[in-house]
Amino acid sequence: MPPGLLLHSRLLQDLPLLGSLSMVSHVSGRNGWVVWLTFAIGLLLSVSPLPQFMEIFRPLWLALLLTFWVLALPHKYGMTTAWILGLMEDVLYGTLLGQNALILSLITFLVMSLQQRLRMFPMWQQCLVLLVVFGLAQLAQLWLSALTGNRQPTLALVLPALVSALLWPWISYGLRGLRKRLKIN
Repeated sequence: MPPGLLLHSRLLQDLPLLGSLSMVSHVSGRNGWVVWLTFAIGLLLSVSPLPQFMEIFRPLWLALLLTFWVLALPHKYGMTTAWILGLMEDVLYGTLLGQNALILSLITFLVMSLQQRLRMFPMWQQCLVLLVVFGLAQLAQLWLSALTGNRQPTLALVLPALVSALLWPWISYGLRGLRKRLKIN
């Protein structure tokens, strides 16, 4: 059989499969707005006012939410989503455009690199790995702040990563329940 006909016959055999896949993505696509709503809530929590003494403990809300959705749906959310959300965060914070985008992209890259391992780890090990990932991101943030002339105290580097890692089980279980209830695939 000529190669062109062989390819054509294989495509025809795969058409029912492609049709069923498109139905699945169409059905689950209806609830995709929920993911973006969680990102919007994360952006709002990132800029919500806190008392001055609690500002140093502010979790990395957007990084936590992005980590969950990248682990849960890596085929839909990844580097592009991280970059877009980071640019939105830059606009909200009034920081150098691309600074938070770079940090969220770094977090997403590390999470995607460790995705298979993270999904198999028990929750306490996930928290430890995410503490390291968020700590590295905070270190990169400190480095970028030093380059732009805005130095932060070193305690501000550690505490948001620690608080975020401690919040990971609640974020993970809560969003997992939401994902199952709304059938987000």
